[in-house]
Amino acid sequence: MVCRLLTLEKLRENKNHLSTTTLKISGEPIEKLFLWGQASCVFTIGEEQQVLTFGGFGGPGRHARRNYSLLLDHKSGLLTEMIFKASPSPRMGHTVTAVDNTTYIIGGRGGPSEILDDVWILPSVGNTWSKLECCGDLFRPRHRHAAAAVASKIYVFGGLSNEGIYSCMNVLDTKNMQWSVLAASGEWPCARHSHSMVSYGTNLFMFGGHDGQRALKDFYSFDTTKLRWNKENTNGGTPSPRFSHCMFIYKNYLGILGGCPITENNQEVTLLNINHRVWFCVSVPLLSQSLCVRSSSVVIKDDLVILGGGASCYAFGTKFSQPIVLDLHSVESMFKYDRNKDGTIQRRDAISVVELSRDEQNGILDHDTKLQDACSGSLTDSSPLVLQLGKTYAKLAKDIMKKFGWLDLSRKVRISHDNGHVLFPINESFCALNAEEHINRNLDDSCTFGESLVFSEKKLVGDNLSLQDALIFFSSCNGSVMKDELAISRKPSKSPQTIMKELVSSLLESKGMPSQLLQQLPARWETLGDIVILPKTCFKNPLWESVSEELWPLVAKSLGAQRLARQGKIMPNGTRDSTLELLLGDNGWVAHYENGICYSLDATKCMFSSGNRSEKLRMGQLNCRDEVVVDLFAGIGYFVLPFLVKANAKLVYACEWNPHALEALRRNVSDNRVEDRCIILEGDNRVTAPKGVADRVCLGLLPSSECSWATAVEALRVGGGVLHIHGNVNDSDETRWLDSVVESISNIAKNHGLSWNVSVEHVERVKWYGPRIRHLVVDVTCRQI
Repeated sequence: MVCRLLTLEKLRENKNHLSTTTLKISGEPIEKLFLWGQASCVFTIGEEQQVLTFGGFGGPGRHARRNYSLLLDHKSGLLTEMIFKASPSPRMGHTVTAVDNTTYIIGGRGGPSEILDDVWILPSVGNTWSKLECCGDLFRPRHRHAAAAVASKIYVFGGLSNEGIYSCMNVLDTKNMQWSVLAASGEWPCARHSHSMVSYGTNLFMFGGHDGQRALKDFYSFDTTKLRWNKENTNGGTPSPRFSHCMFIYKNYLGILGGCPITENNQEVTLLNINHRVWFCVSVPLLSQSLCVRSSSVVIKDDLVILGGGASCYAFGTKFSQPIVLDLHSVESMFKYDRNKDGTIQRRDAISVVELSRDEQNGILDHDTKLQDACSGSLTDSSPLVLQLGKTYAKLAKDIMKKFGWLDLSRKVRISHDNGHVLFPINESFCALNAEEHINRNLDDSCTFGESLVFSEKKLVGDNLSLQDALIFFSSCNGSVMKDELAISRKPSKSPQTIMKELVSSLLESKGMPSQLLQQLPARWETLGDIVILPKTCFKNPLWESVSEELWPLVAKSLGAQRLARQGKIMPNGTRDSTLELLLGDNGWVAHYENGICYSLDATKCMFSSGNRSEKLRMGQLNCRDEVVVDLFAGIGYFVLPFLVKANAKLVYACEWNPHALEALRRNVSDNRVEDRCIILEGDNRVTAPKGVADRVCLGLLPSSECSWATAVEALRVGGGVLHIHGNVNDSDETRWLDSVVESISNIAKNHGLSWNVSVEHVERVKWYGPRIRHLVVDVTCRQI
């Protein structure tokens, strides 16, 4: 079958549409659906079908592997978290399969070295997950495998483990919970992972994946009655090679969308008429706003629900896709065919790429026309121009533009205001070439859309890349040329200090105030979340108060800040309250990310020392697996969170008596999803701290924690443990202080009837706290004699 591009006229005449909707989520926060590597299936409650999603990587706060079970009503957008007494461990790359009224989870990855082989079940009428004890043949741990059910059996093919990539077909018989390894005939597929597999009657269909060297595009069927593999021969434009994609069955159609590598075709849903084995493509522009990589898809009646997916990019951070719904009811009317005399199938209109858009103006040819019009003179010749592209294409586009010298190096590449596009400054040669060469292809050329526009990084940045291919790439990825309103120069920009001085100087001059006040401008500042914190010594003259409403926005503008504050002294009381003064902004609550951990606090009430970052990092690098830790001065979770999130402590007791810090601490253990391993003890640690349970105790109070040394000794197990004792010490007294710590801990232990050998294991010199005053942490080891 010859596949042809639609002309613009045919595009406008086409009346078929796929209604595509971005779901508005209620109930649980939508961030709980910001995942990739999760798995989903239909979950039936009574007569109602909903989408059950389990696991994945991402979620609110610090991104991590998750183990929550989410139920989505795609009609109303209501998202509910199902709370169970027992649940599978956090994981990604697993499968979720429905058999009758029971859901099965198989395998997955819980961590770099934690590849899983367990099987869990959830009955639709039950109230908890249960782990199965399966018998039969050995089922090896794996993730990124594919699973599909036929009758009462779940078929699992391929997958990845630390041992390699699998090519076996394992079958779980859910009637007797027995695994078997199939020996099938036919053309057996190669080993692969990140592929897709669905069931259709008694057959399975499998597509794509990755064999460890390259993405695959082979398409197989497996007859579960004859136990035979068959490599399918199909007509039409076969989907491009890909892995980590979605595949679904709708009536007599099989659909494929998304996956890696990210190409122009990722904006399409490729459909196979199963009866006639003919592929055709449906372009869905809304998919260009999503990264359907490691997503999950579920068909409920006429709706295709697509959840999760995303990627992490060094240039633009982590991106997750919004949940969307595609209405499939019109798919059958789109496929019209004639049978030729030789028995082959031909689409009646000889068109296999159909533009389906909600607005009818987002078609590929419309974007081409827009790009051509801009570059051929609709913008004034003197205007500096930028090429706007979706972030998906940014890296490849930049490499190509560098190769052909199309970037205007006098201006900067920047992000659009909507944060969804990248603006590339282009020079005159790009516009001239694009106007001359622009899509002058004959629309009747016998080439498939997929063949001409499959964009892999190797093809597009290789030495053999042609000028025509490069221009086709830019015109086909929804690019727009527009006037550069900012025309940001690459010349050395002014420093924030210089900008601040100029802005404040103008203010002082307009108010008739003395220029000597400029001497009180800050030379340094700190950042906490989105708050810029000025030193307490700046802007102290009372005259500044008279212009404060105009002053603080100018200072914030020069520093690129949304909120502005001025440092105060940490109160020398038992709760060490902050006296930070908020100068610009509504409140002091801020989320600060450090060492991969999210710390939330009200900065006007709680202290946060950036100078302790190295010590928090050191605590997080300890191996505390199977250990119980007691933090006697927990605060907002300065060291509690590293112990739990990074060091994997079994349990942490967090002692704190400051109500403001307690509020932040409770929020932080919840946001970082470690509340199940943290016991918060409110009040004086000398009263509340547990006794005889700890493998290590943290004493992070400055200038001295000596008031709780005895409490720390009592908290350790009888066999001893490690104390992390903080203190401010004069640099000339360091040796004397260390000796006194060892002597004091030894005496306390003796007074409690403990026979310990107490010694210094390590001394960490964290920072200078003042002239000749150092913040030290001594790791004291207590071992039973």
